[in-house]
Amino acid sequence: DPNEDTEWNDVLRDFGILPPKEKPKDEIEEMVLRLQKEAEKPYERMNLKELKEAEDDFDEADMKAVEMYRQQRLQEWKHLQRRQKYGELREISGEQYVKEVTNAPEDVWVIIHLYRSSIPMCLLINQHLGLLAGKFPEAKFVKAVVNSCIQNYHDRCLPTIFVYKTGQIKGRFIGVAECGGINLKVEELEWKLAEVGAIKTDLEENPKKDIMDMMTFSMQNISAHKDTNTKNSDVMKPDIT
Repeated sequence: DPNEDTEWNDVLRDFGILPPKEKPKDEIEEMVLRLQKEAEKPYERMNLKELKEAEDDFDEADMKAVEMYRQQRLQEWKHLQRRQKYGELREISGEQYVKEVTNAPEDVWVIIHLYRSSIPMCLLINQHLGLLAGKFPEAKFVKAVVNSCIQNYHDRCLPTIFVYKTGQIKGRFIGVAECGGINLKVEELEWKLAEVGAIKTDLEENPKKDIMDMMTFSMQNISAHKDTNTKNSDVMKPDIT
């Protein structure tokens, strides 16, 4: 009998001739699993459509919980719709500015870039914003040719990036220097937008920090070198009395 608990069968099991003995299930484990299954409500696994169809099957005690789950599923659906709606850098005209930017949903951050295609820095910003739009689809990224929004806007103010929330400007970057310079990296722009709250970055520190630290160190060295030269010059001066 292969199921018999004998020394010979144990040897055969060791050599793989007989399958291993089935371990008896822990009674406590079985009881926990059974209680978990009994405690789980069917509406916890349902989507919006299923909740609607099964309304008549729930008793009065469950209806409050069902309504809570319905609202939760509705919020999840809205969030999914929003993520599907954004995710790219869209071109808008000046006529669409109020609708697309100022009157955007209150819970949506809007990043708009006013640009001119003849300015290389503007093209770089558009390239970076396109990447960030895909990385942060919950935020709304748009661009607009500056003349369609503001007439006679000075080139020295381009690129211009405005960050909106609830119809208000929460951040602005005007001109090459404020936008990060002609060698701007996409991570640096991501950090700038995260600092004003428009996106939630996974960057742990400012990507430009090392460069800034190096510049500070260089300036300190130059200053120290000047101080040393000055002191040496003072020592070498003849004592005129």
